[in-house]
Formats: sequence, structure tokens, C-alpha cells
Amino acid sequence: MAIYEYYCPTCRDRFERRRPTSEAAVAVQCDKGHEAERALSAFALTRSPGIEFAGPAAGGGCCGGGACACASAN
Repeated sequence: MAIYEYYCPTCRDRFERRRPTSEAAVAVQCDKGHEAERALSAFALTRSPGIEFAGPAAGGGCCGGGACACASAN
């Protein structure tokens, strides 16, 4: 199950629904019965004081991201 965001143009309301990914494109109604459209979700990444962000994992090899021992042999 995934959480999808929807927008009702009639109510001008954004809401979330938990649905199977196989039903992501199926029409959804808001709580008042109007047809809603799927909205793009905004994703934010914030930094906490004292926590360093190292960026994406470097490496490569067979896993493409250094997730196995083949990329960590230095």
C-alpha cells in the first residue's frame, strides 16, 4: 500500500488516500463525492544541527551504489 495525494478542484482541498499501487490511476472521490485528481507530492529534506549529509553513496561495481563488498575493497 502507498499513500497518494489528491486534489479536489471543486472543494479546493488536498487529501491523502492509502491505496494499492495497482489502483494509483483509478479515479478517486473526495469526502463530499466530487471527482479528485492525483496531485504531485512535495518532498522536502531538511538538515538537523550537528548532522552531516554525505550525499549520494559513491562506488559502483555490480550493485551500482556500493551496497555490497565488491565496491568497498579499497
